[in-house]
Amino acid sequence: MGIKKYKPTSPARRFASRTVNTELTKKKKREKSLVVSLKKSGGRNNEGKITVRHRGGGSKRSYRIIDFKRDKFGMSAQVKAIEYDPNRSCRIALVTYGDGEKRYILHPVGLSVGDTVFSGSGVEIKVGNALPLKEIPLGTTIHNIEMKQGRGGQLVRGAGTAAQIVSKEENYAQIKMPSGEIRRIFLNCVATIGQVGNVDNEKISFGGAGRVRRLGRRPKVRGTAMNTCDHPHGGGRGKSKGRKHPVSPWGQPAKGYKTRKKKYSDKMIVKRKKSRKQR
Repeated sequence: MGIKKYKPTSPARRFASRTVNTELTKKKKREKSLVVSLKKSGGRNNEGKITVRHRGGGSKRSYRIIDFKRDKFGMSAQVKAIEYDPNRSCRIALVTYGDGEKRYILHPVGLSVGDTVFSGSGVEIKVGNALPLKEIPLGTTIHNIEMKQGRGGQLVRGAGTAAQIVSKEENYAQIKMPSGEIRRIFLNCVATIGQVGNVDNEKISFGGAGRVRRLGRRPKVRGTAMNTCDHPHGGGRGKSKGRKHPVSPWGQPAKGYKTRKKKYSDKMIVKRKKSRKQR
C-alpha cells in the first residue's frame, strides 16, 4: 500500500493524490448475493426537509452487506478476495465458510488471500480472528469491537484505526480507543484481532472540489461571505465577524461548545479523549 501523486497538469491535479490499491484482487466484480441497492436521502428527512446541510449528488453506489457480528463460531473461513468498498474508508475481504456461505468482513493489515480465519471462543490469537475480550491478552491490537453482546462490532471500524486492551477488572475490559479515550466494555463482547487496513487513507489529498462532489458532499459557504439576514457573521464593511463568537446560522456556539447529550454509555468512559489544550 502506497500513495500516488498526480502530475500537475491542472491546479486541482497539483495537490491530488490517491492510494495505490496493490492489495486488491477483484477490482470490478463483486459478490451479487451480498450487494443491495442504496437509496440516497440528500440530507432530507421523511418530510423532504433538509436536516443535514451540504449533502447531495455523488456517484451511484451499491451497499455491501458486511458481517460485523462474526457469529459463525467454530467454523473456518478462507479469504477468497480483497475488494474495494465505496461506502467505507477501509477495504473488505470476501470469505467463504466451510458450509459454502460467503460473507464480507473488514480487511485488517496482514490478511491475505488464501488465509483462514476463525471466530468464537478458544480460537488462536491471530490477525482476522474474532473472539471474546476475556480471551484476548492485554496489549493486543483489536478492531470491530462490540458495545453490547451479540449486536455486532460498532467501534474502531475506520481505515487504519486500532484499539488496545489496557486492563481487565471484574466483568469489564478497559480499552484504549484511537482517540485516546479509555472505555469499559463487557468481557463477553467480541472483537477482531489486528488493525484495520488501508492505513494510508488519512494521507490522501482530494486536490479539487469535483472529487469531493463525487463523494456526495455539496459546497459549503462561509458565514462571513453571506448577508446579515442569512448568517450572524454576515454583513459589515470588509472582512469582519462583528466581534462575535463563532456561531452556526441559528446562533448556536460553533467552537468549544459541548452539544453531546448524556447517554447510557457515558458511564463506561473511564478517561475522556485528549482535547487540543491537553496535547
